[in-house]
Amino acid sequence: MSLHHITWRATASGLADETVVADALAWLMDDEEAVEIERTTSYHGSEIHIVEAKTTRKRPALRCLARLGRKNLQILLNEVEARLDESHTLHIRLDFNALINGEVCLASSDEGPTIKGHTKVQVFPGQEGLSEAQSTIEAAMALADAEQ
Repeated sequence: MSLHHITWRATASGLADETVVADALAWLMDDEEAVEIERTTSYHGSEIHIVEAKTTRKRPALRCLARLGRKNLQILLNEVEARLDESHTLHIRLDFNALINGEVCLASSDEGPTIKGHTKVQVFPGQEGLSEAQSTIEAAMALADAEQ
């Protein structure tokens, strides 16, 4: 019932203020030091910023997952089979604009700009990945309830 890491990645155009995106991800991670901004160019040559936030520490990763809120975690719990891959990585997409506005909303890939997240569930030999992912999400829900 633990996580190896959690990573969030967003892309901002060269015209956007990448520090606003970085601030939103820093709030989600509860750690400004976990955020990095890479300035690069797109395939067509325009400037873009890739903003990434990552932690490899177990407790901060679980706290970050808990920051999604009980409602979103319940949705993840209901959809865990579809979101968990064979390597025990849970895939999450957040609505880009909502997070910039201080709200956490799950999004699908076709709803406009998203922030892509993934977290690796710790699974030991003899354990089932799906049940460990469910237990981890339930632990995050308990932590979210405790922090409210």
